[in-house]
Amino acid sequence: MSRIQPKISVLSKEQILKIHQDSLKVLSHTGIRVDSERARALFSQALGGIIDGSLVRIPSELVEQALQSAPENIDMYNRGGTLAFSLGGKQELGTIYGIGVTNSWYQNPDNDSATPFTRKYVELATSLGNTLTQFDLVSTPGVIQNDDSQVGEVLATLEMMANTTKPLSILISDPEQFDMSLNMLEHLHGDLSEKPFLLPYFNPITPLVLNKDTTDKIFSTIDRGLPFIFSSYGMSGATAPISAEGTLVLLNAELLAGLVFSQLIKPGTPVILGCLPSVFEMQSMISAYTSQTMLVNLACAEMLDYYQIPHAGTSGSGTGWGSDLPASGTLWMNHLTSSIGKVGLAPFVGGNFDSQAFSPTTVVYANEVIRQIRQFGEGFLMDDTTKIFEDIDSVGPGGSFLISEATLAQYREVHEQHSHIWPGYSLNQWQSEGSPDASNVLRKQTMDMLAKLKVPEDHDSILHRGETFIKGLMQ
Repeated sequence: MSRIQPKISVLSKEQILKIHQDSLKVLSHTGIRVDSERARALFSQALGGIIDGSLVRIPSELVEQALQSAPENIDMYNRGGTLAFSLGGKQELGTIYGIGVTNSWYQNPDNDSATPFTRKYVELATSLGNTLTQFDLVSTPGVIQNDDSQVGEVLATLEMMANTTKPLSILISDPEQFDMSLNMLEHLHGDLSEKPFLLPYFNPITPLVLNKDTTDKIFSTIDRGLPFIFSSYGMSGATAPISAEGTLVLLNAELLAGLVFSQLIKPGTPVILGCLPSVFEMQSMISAYTSQTMLVNLACAEMLDYYQIPHAGTSGSGTGWGSDLPASGTLWMNHLTSSIGKVGLAPFVGGNFDSQAFSPTTVVYANEVIRQIRQFGEGFLMDDTTKIFEDIDSVGPGGSFLISEATLAQYREVHEQHSHIWPGYSLNQWQSEGSPDASNVLRKQTMDMLAKLKVPEDHDSILHRGETFIKGLMQ
């Protein structure tokens, strides 16, 4: 018995080697700018003192050492200590999906109107991610806009921990609040490195800058023994070359630089690498995801597979105005290609307007898209030929398989593949129901789900202990 499964690849072995060599040339010839004195000292020690001010040129030997040092697999746990998923060579679930990320606005599910992100919306978004079964990770869903406490990012992290038991990816811009958040999480949870449920996320500044805030936060993360995501965000035609190949080479070089940096701090540090390739839309002055950026995303995943390093890629969010046709088209293209390609983690589903506005309705729709795509990716078994012939023969020419034994045995399994949001109306049924609009059905399901969200049992305890801890820090 064998299984038929769809797979996609975009790079040949020769192309992988060329991209790798071109990336090494960028690092050794052009180099990277390192803004932190502490980080430059680390590179200087590794290079025998040979750096040119803030410019660091990284030889291929250092890259090879880092590739040999970094772990191939990373296990992530829920905060109760149960294995949630594995990333890298032993990854069995296919692409892992998460909600997020750092939106400034919240789109109300009843009409898509945008409201500045508040602490309450962090709670709702996190609880929704905790409820929806196709999401295995919750990333920082938004940045609190009405906060006068100067610790809004810490409060958002607290709400995330209190409202889900799933692994968290935190994106915190302020290094001071980043350290405060890690201290708070250690206070609430204990040792963060033991069965880690936390994945900090960092970006360099493209092109080719390791900025001080990023390196400071990486130092803090590695000091605590945590894995982290290091991802390059590049806009072709603005912060990256206009060509797809040029964008891929540049972003890949940045990832290798980040990998070297992490392994210089501590050999064996678990790190997830990836990129968020986009195209700069000069008319609207925003970034956009296109068929070209999806190809770069897949190619980046194949480069990380070649390096045997866990991968995080783009999530296809940002092109929609709400839970609409632009959003759904990009989500389908991204999630389908990711799941049948080599994309390891897609952590940021649910944003619209260039990821400025978080949409619960888009997240609920994406949950259904991911469910169907995962079923598609499972393929189907080539069954026992004898049973197939027996089934066909028992029905015979002109017969019906409606009541065959095989149909009765497998109907529920096949029916499960249909939409969990929209019923399969015939035209007459649709008309008799008042010709409902599909988007309104989705909105109603989202609002019903938000009204029935349940919080983890320790929700109140975590909030109380966390808020007490934060007050102590502020005194």
